[in-house]
Formats: sequence, structure tokens, C-alpha cells
Amino acid sequence: MDKRTRSILTAAGGVAIALGVRQAVRSARAYDLTGKVVLVTGGSRGLGYVLCRELAARGAQVAACARDGNELKAAEQKLSAEGVDLFTVPCDVTKEDEVNDLIEIVTKRFGQIDVLINNAGVIEVSPEEDLTMDDYREAINTHFWGPLYAMQAVLPQMKERGDGRIVNISSVGGKIPVPHLAPYSASKFALVGLSEALRAELMEDGVVVTTVCPGLMRTGSPDNAIFKGQNEKEYSWFSISDSLPGLTISAETAAKQIIDALRHGKAEAVLSLPAQLGAKLYGLSPNLISVALRIAGAVLPEPGGIGTGRAKGSESHSPASPSPATVLTQKAAEANNEDE
Repeated sequence: MDKRTRSILTAAGGVAIALGVRQAVRSARAYDLTGKVVLVTGGSRGLGYVLCRELAARGAQVAACARDGNELKAAEQKLSAEGVDLFTVPCDVTKEDEVNDLIEIVTKRFGQIDVLINNAGVIEVSPEEDLTMDDYREAINTHFWGPLYAMQAVLPQMKERGDGRIVNISSVGGKIPVPHLAPYSASKFALVGLSEALRAELMEDGVVVTTVCPGLMRTGSPDNAIFKGQNEKEYSWFSISDSLPGLTISAETAAKQIIDALRHGKAEAVLSLPAQLGAKLYGLSPNLISVALRIAGAVLPEPGGIGTGRAKGSESHSPASPSPATVLTQKAAEANNEDE
């Protein structure tokens, strides 16, 4: 490498560092949500429902979408009874045309969209043998293409203003592969990569992208998840794990931490101490954690049962679950519109 090339690279590196520092300082300033227009995908239940409530409490104007229009209307009515004015639009985020219409409708209603929170999600719980390609497609379409459609639709207006915030809700399952959750984990890994790449590229446009990776949360979601194979046994381990104190956090706690990450423009937020420790350990020693995961996977249900058939959690109850061990999850389902 000649002297001139070294000089150019050194200068370029200095400029990059200066721009990075300037953007870090800018994004770290607490973002005032008062009057800001925030769109939450998957806002009809669970974490999305709680996010809508928490955002409204901070003075934001909140819009939400979900595939199920009845669930969405129920969420709107319940939050209205709490004094939350929620604007709702039915939308399947896996369909690009519907997402484009969603962004247009919300923009016309409020004038612009300041914050996009990609939260919509699906969960399929199954041993690998009972999964189909459609299970993987559903997860990828929801967790990768859905957020990408929404970001591509909203970015032109954010870039034009030179200001905007995007939060992509991935999962610790997007940092650590989880047995019996292969489609979920694979699609969440994809979202992490997309979100982190776009953060770097969009800094110069004034758009701050934050990646959120929650650990186990008590959102009340097990009854709406999809189970295959020995579905009752799969539901039991999943719902009980979802309720364990100390290993899980409430949806309310998660929502507050997500909003804090949004307001301070954090690059990443891994929610809950177990999730933080797990992600760090996997980063340091993937071989060791893979062995531990293999051992954990060995005690999970074998293939069989309904095989490649699909059953919702609400159709997979057994004497083992719901039970006293899942009380926290049952309470969360009632509170977070998951029992509709």
C-alpha cells in the first residue's frame, strides 16, 4: 500500500469516526414522544397491545395494525375504556400491498409517521421432523418480509424530513438458536441482520434503527401460538417456561424497556438478565452453548401426535397445562387481550 492510499484511508477513517460520534450523540438524546405519531404492527394483543398503552401514556399518537379485525376492534375498545385513543387499521404484514396501504392510511390520518415499531409475530413450536416448508415461509414472511415492507414504505418520508425512528422487535431467539422453534429462530436471526445493517446505512439520513431482542416474556401468547407433533406436550413445556418467575419478564416491563431504547436511540436492547447472559455466552462460546441446547432439546417431546398438523395453544390444553404453574401467563393473557 503506497503512502497516498494510506493517507486517503486514514482520512476516510477519521471522517467515519467523526460522523459516528456525531450520530451517537444525536441519537442518544432522549427522544420526546409527545405528539409523535407511532405505528405499532401486531398491536391487537400481547406485547404490541401493551406498547400501544405505554406509548399513549407518554403523549404519543398511536396507530396499530393486526391481521384479525375483530381482535383489533376489541383492543381499540378496551384501550378506549382506559382513555387511550388508538387508531386501528386491519393489515396482514406479509402482504406488501396491504402494508403500503397501511402506511398511506396512517400518514393521511396524522400527516406523517414519526416512529415505526415492527412487532407483528408468529410462533410455531414443533420438532424439526414435523415442520413443513410452509411453516418456515410463514415465519420468514412475518418476521423478515413484513418489517422490510413496512420500513421500505415509511422510509421515503422519514428521509425527506431527515428524522425518524424504527424499532424492530426480534428475540433472543434471533441470537441463540432454540430447539423446537427453528422457523421462529431462523426468521428472527434474519430480522436482527436486516435491522443492524439498516441502522448503519440510515444514520446519514437521520433515521435511527433500534433492534430489540426480548427473552422470555409473560405476554399471554401461548394460547395463540401454533403447536405441531405432540401438541399437548409441546404446549405444556412452552406455556410453563413462559410463566417462570425469574426467567421471564412481564410485558409491561418489556414495553417500558423498549420505549427507553427507542427514546435513547440504542443500537440494541436485549431484555432480561437471562437473555443477556445467554446471548453473551453464545457469542463467546457457541460450541459450548450448542451442546447445552442439544441436551435441553433431548428432553423435549418426540415427533408424533398430530404430526405436521397444526393446533393453536388453546386447542392443546392438557392436565399439565394450564395449571398452577402457568398462572402468570393466564393472567397476562387476560390483561393483554390474548384471550379474545
